Amino acid sequence: MPQAISDRYELLEELSHGGMGDVWRGYDAVLDRPVAVKLIRQASITSPQLAEEFARRFRREARITARIQHPGVPQVYDAVLDASYERLFLVMELVDGIPLTGYLHPGRPLPVSWAAAVAAQVATVLSHAHDVPVIHRDLKPSNILVARDGTAKVLDFGIAAILRTDVTKLTATGSPIGTHQYMAPEQVRGGSITPQTDLYALGCVLHELLSGRPLFAADSEFLVMYQHVNAAPTPLRELRSDVPEALEELVLHLLRKAPEARPEDTQAVYARLLPFIPPPGQEPGAGEAGPAGAPDPTAVFRRPYAPRARARAGAAAAGDPAPNGVAAPGVQPVPVPARLRADIKEAYEHAEALLEEERFAQAVEVLGEIIEPAARALGSESKQVLALRRRRAAIRLLGGDYRAALPEFDTLADAYARSAGPTGEQARACRAQAARCRAELGQVTDALAALQGVLNVVRAVDSDVSEEAVELRHNIGMLLLAQGRAAEARQVLEPLHQDMCMVFGPEDELTAEIAEALAVIRLGLDGDTPGPPHR
Repeated sequence: MPQAISDRYELLEELSHGGMGDVWRGYDAVLDRPVAVKLIRQASITSPQLAEEFARRFRREARITARIQHPGVPQVYDAVLDASYERLFLVMELVDGIPLTGYLHPGRPLPVSWAAAVAAQVATVLSHAHDVPVIHRDLKPSNILVARDGTAKVLDFGIAAILRTDVTKLTATGSPIGTHQYMAPEQVRGGSITPQTDLYALGCVLHELLSGRPLFAADSEFLVMYQHVNAAPTPLRELRSDVPEALEELVLHLLRKAPEARPEDTQAVYARLLPFIPPPGQEPGAGEAGPAGAPDPTAVFRRPYAPRARARAGAAAAGDPAPNGVAAPGVQPVPVPARLRADIKEAYEHAEALLEEERFAQAVEVLGEIIEPAARALGSESKQVLALRRRRAAIRLLGGDYRAALPEFDTLADAYARSAGPTGEQARACRAQAARCRAELGQVTDALAALQGVLNVVRAVDSDVSEEAVELRHNIGMLLLAQGRAAEARQVLEPLHQDMCMVFGPEDELTAEIAEALAVIRLGLDGDTPGPPHR
């Protein structure tokens, strides 16, 4: 079983390992949502007094950090410090993004607009933090993620304050505490920390984004720290000629040694970055594209408050491999290895247990983890893999995640149609479920057409009062009623009610529900002339 914190947060997978702590992908068992859990490494606590002081500082910083309300700051959900003071956790929003370190390569500096867009977003985040006031103290590329929609997310606010990494610069062994490549001179000296300390670090980050290399480099960490205090930074245009002069001047201004000599505040920095950020509506030009496959941080400026991108028609569900290894009709399917069979069984059992607790999101995750290895071993359209994907889609539907369930049911319907024919029971069921997702998403016309199409097939191969046909007829009638098409709904529901009374009796739960709907229709609330009472 996964490790649990406070009988609520399960640690599932370590995402990163750093000097200040480890980050885990976890699950909140109470609210059924994924979370990030940061295990913070604290200095050795040698007395009850130190433990109590540390606990106070931890709670204070966690509360202050939680007050930063901005999309660029992952939300803090919880702060957990156990009685021994040995386990210290921050539970936060899990961000799907890639740190800036993934885009930093010597000789491949980033486009000017890309780097400026990241810096402008970070400046905006810092402006909200400094207003609380919260000073980050450890801004660096690994603490800045670019999410899939291009939003820059700044991580680890308050962590340095909790650990007081700006107070003691060297340990007993001479190793610096903190991130020396981005330390402002006043941090190296152990001086007072101000918002301008974060501006210096932002200058280091922007210099590195535009040049592809750290501001200072040396054989030892001590020499790098010495350079931050004493050495002049290399102007960007000496490293890269296409950097605009005004942008070079801004970076040099951010990197001044004295805090009071840097820009007044983040608002001033943002204003000076605006000329290098694409205006709304402007499409990327030649040379403006970032790394292949990377999110685009300029998108939030090019298309502010844009709606989410439309789903590609017929696209496979996210995370599923492309069809391969499909067994042709009459060909012996690939046998399931014993180990894989056991893993699939365990995944089903785990998912069902989670489902009992209405932890839909985690149940989906559990099935997703077995689908990929099963597809590699058996083929993505093998019977076992399709069954796993169908169960995952059904759980998404039960949990109300219709947007994710819809493409999965569509691709499953196509896969079942290829293997067993378009009128087969499994293809029909998946098309009906896809239609129900469309109805929930407001695509009522398409949903009605799809449900009627499936019903026509069912009527051709089975009884009009089969369980499948009754459910489809009921869905169609209630959708029509919800659309205010009372007369059409009545034409569907009255014969269905007669069939239900004959086969299942008037006391049946669904029969009674249909009778209530017909009673509402006969009130004529939608302007139809009330009809005679049903007998």
